[in-house]
Amino acid sequence: MLIDLHAHVIPDRFPPAEGRAADRWPRMEPADRPDARVLVSGPMRFTARDVFYDASRRLEAMERSGVDAEVLSPMPPLLNYALPPRDGLDLARCVNEFIAGLRAVAPDRFFGLGTVPLQDPDLAARELGAIREMGLQGIEIGSNVDGRSLGEERFLGFFQEAERLGVPIFVHALPVPLGDRMPRPAMPSFGVGVEATLAAASIVYGGTAERCPGLRLAFSHGAGGFPLVLPRARYFWGGTWNEEPPSPDRPRPPDGLPRSPSEYARRFYYDSLVFDRRAIRYLIDLLGSDRLLVGTDFPAMEREQPAGRTLRSMDLPADVLEDITWNNCFRFLGVSPPR
Repeated sequence: MLIDLHAHVIPDRFPPAEGRAADRWPRMEPADRPDARVLVSGPMRFTARDVFYDASRRLEAMERSGVDAEVLSPMPPLLNYALPPRDGLDLARCVNEFIAGLRAVAPDRFFGLGTVPLQDPDLAARELGAIREMGLQGIEIGSNVDGRSLGEERFLGFFQEAERLGVPIFVHALPVPLGDRMPRPAMPSFGVGVEATLAAASIVYGGTAERCPGLRLAFSHGAGGFPLVLPRARYFWGGTWNEEPPSPDRPRPPDGLPRSPSEYARRFYYDSLVFDRRAIRYLIDLLGSDRLLVGTDFPAMEREQPAGRTLRSMDLPADVLEDITWNNCFRFLGVSPPR
């Protein structure tokens, strides 16, 4: 069995702006090909093939790739935290209803992650209850909220409510402009990696991971550079290499962490969309095979054929491979595997 945690959708239509922020409200326009439409949101124009919004096309693509189930989540521009909060709530409900509708077509093949208007953390927290009522398993959020760090105190109540309700959260890298520090061509690669790194680090060092020990978080793209920098963070916390016991003579830095950053990191989940078996082995060695999930970013990116080809080429023990390809995903979602 193989479950793709990281698979995006775009609704085939949106209601008209009608008094909302029309310059930021998304709409779908005809494309120059019959099997696609154009998503327009502010200055962005993105040609969306029908596999983004047509359940039958998705199922056909899954069959071709050997994918047994997908966890559907919004294409990241649909998170749209620049909208006013009430408009953001309207958009979130529109997207969530569409994902719930796709899920109803094939509930044994589709699971769903909705979204919430995190630009207003209190409003987002109140909306979490509706996610489960719609039959969705969790939510997707961006790695920043209109440039604000997820580890800020203003978002803590939202994460605490998600923990209380048992709603898992998939954190998707959402690059923001870095001025002259990051050339634009590097944003899809290094920019995404930087954003994922900052999101995971902010959750740890902002205190959210300590104060929400039962919160289920997963990070896209292996959390970028976060796992590679983690040993350095562990050294600054404990003063030793190779996770040896902390040095009793070394004063602790004023980071405020009562536990090792590695301990927090091993509570998170990470999709294995890192494009190289050597990187996957590093994640397994450092974080544990029980922390990894299959993700493909389909259909924004093409899948390996078949999906999980690199994973299956690594001669992993059968139980490890089963954990990564499907078992961990069910544990993250908090649902029982189907028989």
